[in-house]
Amino acid sequence: MSASEHLADRLADGIRAELRNLADPSLAPGQQAYMKSTMPFLGVRVPAVRALVRRLAKEHTDAELLRDAALMLWHGASFREERYAALALMALPPLRGDATTLPVHEEMIRTGAWWDLVDEVAHRLRELLDANPVQLSLELRIWADDEDFWVRRAAIISQLGRREATDLDLLEYTILANLDDSEFFIRKAIGWALRDLGKTNPDWVRTFAARHPLSPLSRREALKHLA
Repeated sequence: MSASEHLADRLADGIRAELRNLADPSLAPGQQAYMKSTMPFLGVRVPAVRALVRRLAKEHTDAELLRDAALMLWHGASFREERYAALALMALPPLRGDATTLPVHEEMIRTGAWWDLVDEVAHRLRELLDANPVQLSLELRIWADDEDFWVRRAAIISQLGRREATDLDLLEYTILANLDDSEFFIRKAIGWALRDLGKTNPDWVRTFAARHPLSPLSRREALKHLA
C-alpha cells in the first residue's frame, strides 16, 4: 500500500469511527423505512455526516487521496451514512470540476441506484459541466440514452441550479430522449428540470411544454409555478 493509499485508508477509517460515535439508534429505523433501503442506517442526519467529513478531511488537499477514501467508504459500506460520507468527500473543493472523477460518479450512480444517492451525484455533474462544458455535454448525451434509468435521470437533472448558464440544447436532448419513458423517476426528473429552468427562463419552458407531449406528472411539475 502506497503512502497515499495508507492516508486514504486512515481517513476512511476515521470517518467510519466518527459516524458510529454520532449514531442515534432511535433514528435509524425511521430513516431506513423512509428511504426504502435494504442497507441499514446508523441514525446520523445528513448535515452531520457532511460536517464531520469536512472536519476530518480539512487537512487533505490531494484529490487522489480524497477520491480513494471515498471509494473505500463506498465499496465497504455497511451503513448508508458511509455512502453519504463518500458523496461528501467527492464534493470537496479539490475534486470539484475534475473531469477524471466522472467514472467514479458514474459508478456511484449505477451501484447506488436510488434517488438520495443519484440526486446528490447530479450536483457534481453540474460542477463538471461548468468546468468542462464541451466534454460533459457529449458524455451526458450518451448517458441520456443509457439502459440504466438512474444514469438517464442523472443526465436530465445535471443542470439544476445552472440558471442562465443552462445548456438548452443539452437539456432538450436529455428530455426528448426520455419523453416516452413511463418510469416515475424519469417523469419526475423531467418536470423538476423544467421547473428549475422556469425560474430564469419561463418562456422557454412554456414553449417547450406546448410543443411536446409531456406526461401529466412532468407537465404538472414543469408548470407548477408558471402562470
